[in-house]
Amino acid sequence: MGNGTGISRRGMIAGAAAGLASGPLLAAGRAGERKRALPKDFLWGTAISAYQSEGNNTNSDAWLMENIKPSMFKDRSGDSVDSYHRFAEDFAIAKRLGFNCYRLGIEWARIEPSEGEFSNAELDHYAQMLESCRAHGLKPVVTFNHFTTPLWFAKRGGFEAADAPELFARYCDRAAKHLGGLMHLATTFNEANIQLLVHLFPQFAAGIPKSREAIAAAAKATDSPHFSRIAYADPAVVTPIMQEAHRRGYAAIKAARPELPVGLTLTTQDIQSVGDPGLVAEYQRRLYGDWVEVARSHADFFGVQTYTRFRVGPEGFVPPPAGAELTRAGYEYYPQALAATIRWAHKAIGKPVYITESGIATDDDSRRVAFIDAALDGVRECLDEGIPVHSYLYWSLLDNFEWTSGYDVHFGLVSVDRQSFKRTVKPSALHLGAIARGNRI
Repeated sequence: MGNGTGISRRGMIAGAAAGLASGPLLAAGRAGERKRALPKDFLWGTAISAYQSEGNNTNSDAWLMENIKPSMFKDRSGDSVDSYHRFAEDFAIAKRLGFNCYRLGIEWARIEPSEGEFSNAELDHYAQMLESCRAHGLKPVVTFNHFTTPLWFAKRGGFEAADAPELFARYCDRAAKHLGGLMHLATTFNEANIQLLVHLFPQFAAGIPKSREAIAAAAKATDSPHFSRIAYADPAVVTPIMQEAHRRGYAAIKAARPELPVGLTLTTQDIQSVGDPGLVAEYQRRLYGDWVEVARSHADFFGVQTYTRFRVGPEGFVPPPAGAELTRAGYEYYPQALAATIRWAHKAIGKPVYITESGIATDDDSRRVAFIDAALDGVRECLDEGIPVHSYLYWSLLDNFEWTSGYDVHFGLVSVDRQSFKRTVKPSALHLGAIARGNRI
């Protein structure tokens, strides 16, 4: 299959095999053929979470959930891809590819390992990390919470506990005071509505019974009857508490660093109706709920995080069409979803739009190239319509720990040998990097 880049596939593979060892990467490739020049401050980069890439986050609720029986997790994260120690190598790869931005996370479980006790050593580690990110010419976009929490927090009820917003705001305050001056942008939660998505669509809801067994096992193992994790918590309970946590966290970060833009990200999948068009608004309401109002009142920007579409009909969820291509994550291959969710965010929320995640899980890298091209075509259409889109951050730089799916689901632009931790750049990385350097879509 042709890749449409103007660069031979043999040349791309040769460049990837070289591992970015030396010399310039590639010319702008297809970037020169693209229609629209972007502002110089447009952010090009990748996104990654702390837990999925750092390794050995033993004080986290997720680490416990990996290791109890029964476990929902196919693999244990272990060393993951060791970005805790190899972050400078990862930043160097991103910069050499042509990116100017890097979205990453700080891990609450490391920063506040026991309730009310903060680790200056870990705060200094993240400061060193952010300084390195900037030294490599990358603007850090920092997520304060990406699904995981300290074990002590989960044991006391997580975000189902009434005082969770106060505890989250305290963490945000401490982290922002120590690290905020090194950040370019910040977000409180990653996909703050994840529990609404999990309970709304069957492919996720199918895991709820198993999750309840695992949560019960964790509660028993820790002698903590209120043990709770974000993704599988009761939406009716956890959603309003997380919304208040976001508001307080936002206020804490802004108080510490008034000049730092603080945003909110949601999982924003394209909902389409098979039949009654009114179903779209109904399912959007169920997916986003009051988060729309929270984003309007307590966010400087909005992060769109889109991977696929979901079709609904009078009887509920409608499976993908017969013969539709599915990704390794089980989603329908549908890069056009990104443009649809950008339009929704602009209309519903009205804040500057940043694409904080867009990507595909596949072992066929030519399909990743095609997905990126189609997604960017949609971004260009939105810009042509006057929608303020300020970034494209691909998920993810690295093939890393993909939660309950373990290490078999590959979103990355760069593969990682889990024994040696050697990073190997894929052709899709060179392709997206060339577009980023050309700054045209």
